[in-house]
Amino acid sequence: MGRLYKGLTNNLQRRLQEHRSGQTKSTSHMGDLRVVYTEEFKEFAVARSREVYLKTAAGRRFLKQVMRP
Repeated sequence: MGRLYKGLTNNLQRRLQEHRSGQTKSTSHMGDLRVVYTEEFKEFAVARSREVYLKTAAGRRFLKQVMRP
């Protein structure tokens, strides 16, 4: 598994296009991004809290476990 980008959006297709076209500085060097895991939330605050968690060591361990073949 390579590098993982964790982000938050209300429109996944639009956000992927922004990343792929180089409009996002943080991912412009990553090349073609692939979606490997998603979660949906109705409330922004809950989604933001989850994003923050996924960026922690515990969140990275969780993602490795979920993405294990």
